[in-house]
Amino acid sequence: MSVGFYKGFSVNIDALFCSLSPLRIAELIRSAQRAVCYAAPGIQLDLAQAMVETVGRLGKEMLTVSLDFDDRVMRMGYGDIGAVTLLLGAGISVNSSPGLRTALVVVDNEGYVFTPTALYLEAEPSDGAASNAMRMSGEQVAQALARLSPAAKAIAVAQAKTPEAKQQIEALTVDVLSAPITVSRLAEVKTSLEEVPPVRFDLARQVRVFEPYLQYVELSLSGAAIQRHRMAIPTSIQKLGGSKDLEIRLRTTFELIEKGSKLSSKPLEDALNEIRKNFTPSLGKDHGRVVLKAAKPYLLARLTEFRTKLEAHQKAVEADLQKHLDTSREQIVAYYQARVIEAKPDALLGQSLNGEISEVAAKKWLNGELDKVFPSAETLIQEMKLDERYKDVTFETLNRNDFLESVKDAFPNVDWEKAYSEFRAAGQSQLQDPIAK
Repeated sequence: MSVGFYKGFSVNIDALFCSLSPLRIAELIRSAQRAVCYAAPGIQLDLAQAMVETVGRLGKEMLTVSLDFDDRVMRMGYGDIGAVTLLLGAGISVNSSPGLRTALVVVDNEGYVFTPTALYLEAEPSDGAASNAMRMSGEQVAQALARLSPAAKAIAVAQAKTPEAKQQIEALTVDVLSAPITVSRLAEVKTSLEEVPPVRFDLARQVRVFEPYLQYVELSLSGAAIQRHRMAIPTSIQKLGGSKDLEIRLRTTFELIEKGSKLSSKPLEDALNEIRKNFTPSLGKDHGRVVLKAAKPYLLARLTEFRTKLEAHQKAVEADLQKHLDTSREQIVAYYQARVIEAKPDALLGQSLNGEISEVAAKKWLNGELDKVFPSAETLIQEMKLDERYKDVTFETLNRNDFLESVKDAFPNVDWEKAYSEFRAAGQSQLQDPIAK
């Protein structure tokens, strides 16, 4: 076994499985004496820069790159549009191979198949961190080049040591569909990335650290506060004027239910606030409320129980509510009936045979006007509902400096060390780490 050292790590240079970091690949490319071939879903700037540095020494015809050149691939963190622009600007052959996910790098006669890293999902491996590559034999290198692309095949032919080997390579067919990246395609992908830029990959990875732990939640009870309902008095009735009777409830609007009624929703609101306090602590006014995903089943159970109470409340108040509404309506009619008879609105005069307005006609007209605006108990009760809205942690919320500290304060009984450790390991971040304080 042959052992060497690279960046302080002991490396078995004959090993079949090995660690191949971007830094190591860049160093391999810079050490090239004859040719470089790179194939992967995408390419990052440091590797492209290494190729550009060698093109003057090797000649642009001895470097070739095959990529799945697509904005979706770059959004996954497989490559950088700037790297492709740099390569094309240096005259290096860059082909687009749709769907390419296997990665290959060949420098002279040394070749590796390796696992490319989607930065959206994980950070690039560090040197010696893991075995992510497999060393290829000389024959495998020639076969891979010959079958990858016409440009790579030309390099394999140029590197063949014997006429027989050259003839064998020329007889092989290219397996991977590819085509040169055109100027128009480059502009199209560049425009797409400018219009919808990729997310910061380190932040995306950090978001996924908290996704299994937390979820934003909004709980809202609507329609239950019957005591707060007000009805607009029709303009046709307001014009009649009147005395100061009922003036506490009756102005341009009318309280359908008097304050302090047993139909009040306060017990329900108190019960919902208790659920909020126990299961959805607030992270502050700028963040909203969150629930631990581990505790979410208990929250859902409490909300199911709450809905049972809400349904019971609806049934209990239905009969009384209609009585209250009928009483309120009768009060309005009684209050305005004399005014209708006295004021003789044109709408009634136009229907009178003698120019007089009877009590029956006045009452009928008032009820007709109130029919347009007065709700029924059934309508009000049907509107009683509990709404739940859940949202996952986002890039924007994590990007706030107080988010991590707010989570720690909201759940003091939870050991956040594991999550914070994963958060720090997910990638470089501009966020402040409360554990490090």
